[in-house]
Amino acid sequence: MKVLVVGNGGREHAIAFKLLQSSKVERVFCAPGNGGTATLARCQNLPLEVNDFAGIKQFCQDNNIDLVVVGPEIPLAMGITDYLQNFKIKVFGPTRAGAQIEASKAWAKALMAESGIPTAKAAVFTDAAAAKGYVNTGSIPVVIKADGLAAGKGVIVAATIEEAHKAIDNIFAGQFGSAGKFVLVEECLVGQEVSVLALTDGIVVRPLLPAQDHKRIGDGDTGENTGGMGAYAPSPLVTPELMAKIETEVLQKAIATLGKRNIDYRGVLYAGLMVSANGEFKVLEFNCRFGDPETQAILPLLETPLEDLLLACVEKKLGEMPPIAWKEGAACCVVAAAGGYPGDYGKGEAIAGIKSTEGLTNTYVFQAGTKQTNTQIVTDGGRVLGVTGIGENFNSAISRAYAGINGIHFQGMYYRRDIGHRRVQK
Repeated sequence: MKVLVVGNGGREHAIAFKLLQSSKVERVFCAPGNGGTATLARCQNLPLEVNDFAGIKQFCQDNNIDLVVVGPEIPLAMGITDYLQNFKIKVFGPTRAGAQIEASKAWAKALMAESGIPTAKAAVFTDAAAAKGYVNTGSIPVVIKADGLAAGKGVIVAATIEEAHKAIDNIFAGQFGSAGKFVLVEECLVGQEVSVLALTDGIVVRPLLPAQDHKRIGDGDTGENTGGMGAYAPSPLVTPELMAKIETEVLQKAIATLGKRNIDYRGVLYAGLMVSANGEFKVLEFNCRFGDPETQAILPLLETPLEDLLLACVEKKLGEMPPIAWKEGAACCVVAAAGGYPGDYGKGEAIAGIKSTEGLTNTYVFQAGTKQTNTQIVTDGGRVLGVTGIGENFNSAISRAYAGINGIHFQGMYYRRDIGHRRVQK
């Protein structure tokens, strides 16, 4: 089969890499792809942007593409699945209606309330004065969120009323563009965050391995929020008993309510949860696609052929699949970012050491903000690449990831030195 992967990040590199491990996948195309997908055997980048729906459709028709896998949230929110389905093209990823679960935090909150899904108390505002008044009557710290898509950066944990007011002003002033038309003021939950990604065909839900992302830019979970500076899987924080509760009380409830709204949701349903010390949990947010960088830690551990799972979701046959098979052990992904990220950063810096790192045992380099020039791979984004280590336990996986990233260099390169520091050791 021939597969087209839409997107250009580390997540898309990991998806293409995993698909190409199967003898049933003849070729993978990436639109537009990056420097990593450009160098994969049997993989080809296309000069098509993620919002060029007509160009993607034409390529699929001209080249008999069997499946389109949409990586990022933006084309899903724009309706790429609806568009391609009109031309009988198979797409893995929810429709525009389903993608609202990520594209609007207020919409997602309403769906959780309707479903009886445990979540943090929140209020939605359309003007700064009302939002500030609500903050003044509540407790501190408090979480301020832009309603729409903000590349993982539209969440501010305010430690003081002044910080909360400033965050509200900044969002309404356009810090996150159109994502800030509405602002959510949400109670601040205490505990550890965990990501539970699940595959669904709109009827059946199959959770993947739980992962823990590291959102903050600085060691010790300090500094600004980012799109994610690293992740590990599986997270021991989610026991089999807790996963069973999450599946029934969160994932299945969400899919059932989407169905009641006549939304045929096929793709990834990703729940970001806060788990307290006593094992209670609440949903922080939903996403409508594979997580980044969680995917770079989860997919290398997958034994079941990825294309079989994705097609089963698209064809509403997930219930016919046997249980998902996983490799033993753990995985850790460490992200290397450009200097200045998540603020302003430069591009075009030459990257050295990728090939030597890829030669290490059970170590993979998933490129994100990169592009291939005539002679080399150069930086082309904020999160430049992620190095994933696989091991029989967390310590060995983390050691391999850091051994790998220590061999890679580019001007201004920055990465956290403590990915996995909050893991629960058995």
